[in-house]
Amino acid sequence: MATLSFDTHDFVKKLKGVGFSEEQAEVLTDLQKTTLSNTLEQARHDYDLDNLATKRDLKELELIMRKDAAETKADLIRWVVGVGLLQTVLITALMLKLAGTL
Repeated sequence: MATLSFDTHDFVKKLKGVGFSEEQAEVLTDLQKTTLSNTLEQARHDYDLDNLATKRDLKELELIMRKDAAETKADLIRWVVGVGLLQTVLITALMLKLAGTL
């Protein structure tokens, strides 16, 4: 997760440029930094930002799901062919049995 950077030196310089004293600018900068930190922590807590899925995560999941679907399809085809062969053998055996007894 990317971190937010807050240039405190630039912030103090801008505040002093518009008439704030050094002490006022530093106090306001500290308050701003604390507010920013608290807001980010609250957002992380509220939205669980540390556990969001990235595009890469979703792409990896898509590839895994495609692979699983292909394997499932292959298994299904094997079962269908196997059951078809079994049915053919059973029907042939029944026909031979019936033909032999008639």
